[in-house]
Amino acid sequence: MSIPSAATAAFLEAYATEPAGLWAAPGRVNLIGEHTDYNDGFVLPFALPQRTVAAAGPAPDGRWSVCSTLAPDPVSFGVTTPGDVTGWGAYVAGVVWALKDAGFEVPPARIAIASDVPLGSGLSSSAALESAVLTALVDLGGLDVALERRPAIAQRAENVYVGAPTGILDQSASIRCQEGRALFLDCRTYQVEQIPFDLTAEGLAILVINSNAPHRHVDGEYGERRKSCEAAAATLGVAALRDVSTDSLPQALERLDDDVMRRRARHIVTENQRVLDTVSLLRSGRVREIGPLLTASHASMRDDFEITVDQVDVAVEASLAAGAYGARMTGGGFGGCVLALVDAERADATAAAVDAAYRKRDFTAPTSWVATAGPGAARL
Repeated sequence: MSIPSAATAAFLEAYATEPAGLWAAPGRVNLIGEHTDYNDGFVLPFALPQRTVAAAGPAPDGRWSVCSTLAPDPVSFGVTTPGDVTGWGAYVAGVVWALKDAGFEVPPARIAIASDVPLGSGLSSSAALESAVLTALVDLGGLDVALERRPAIAQRAENVYVGAPTGILDQSASIRCQEGRALFLDCRTYQVEQIPFDLTAEGLAILVINSNAPHRHVDGEYGERRKSCEAAAATLGVAALRDVSTDSLPQALERLDDDVMRRRARHIVTENQRVLDTVSLLRSGRVREIGPLLTASHASMRDDFEITVDQVDVAVEASLAAGAYGARMTGGGFGGCVLALVDAERADATAAAVDAAYRKRDFTAPTSWVATAGPGAARL
């Protein structure tokens, strides 16, 4: 059964009526630019074909109810404040709360969720859920919420209501991406540029490799990285590490007296430059040349930001050994997925090479697929 059909069936079963409509929002792969978003920096994600679908309709009882094909128990709530709803339902309650907190009259609704975005894989299943629900509620209520404002509302739901200190990358990608494009986002100004990213014409592909290593996000590690970056910026007297250029980096590092802080800052500053360099190459149609930037990004995440695990490191090494132009972990780290830029005809062989490397180390087998840049959140 397709994901839209599954969402419709779940709605019918739960509420004994047809939904008013279906709204979908995708997961995302971040091509490059990791942990730069909350440092007011630059990111370059694209939307995945995998998506979360919300079947939704008005609720006669004045409450919000939500069920999911991925969770056994439905969730129902009225007007809440952060902390009132926990678990997976907090992402939905958080969107309602954030819209209300922004001054919008949110329509009571009944919602059923279905999704094929892999959970816990660093592909932003949470942002896909938030973005699908937000898009549904905006349409159901006829709310005048500008597209460029929506990611910040969804992010606030995750930051304040759920309690995950994420930047705005995930929600921006899920809401604002376009098919065949990567989203070049300035996380300070929220300005975007849609960068052509149709690899098929170049005979290339992005192979996504789910390491299937446990992916931890709201566990303190992400928050610690953010605190370290903010402390470094404060020491340097800048608003955010985005304000440190690569030219001034050596002097900046000398002013930081903590080695961990120095390494965290070095990753952010050099990663921002790698995003800018990648965008420049893509604008010029020099797609293969981004490969070394992807690989350098991974080395920086491994050595300076210390957010990789053995499984993702092995996947990167095996991909490169199989002939990938470049490879890196994508997402917040501590598990999740790797992406590899490969010749399209080499995608299967690269995936097989990663499988073989995992077997040698007795890792849980990875899951791989070729990703294409899909559209952002919309009504189906």
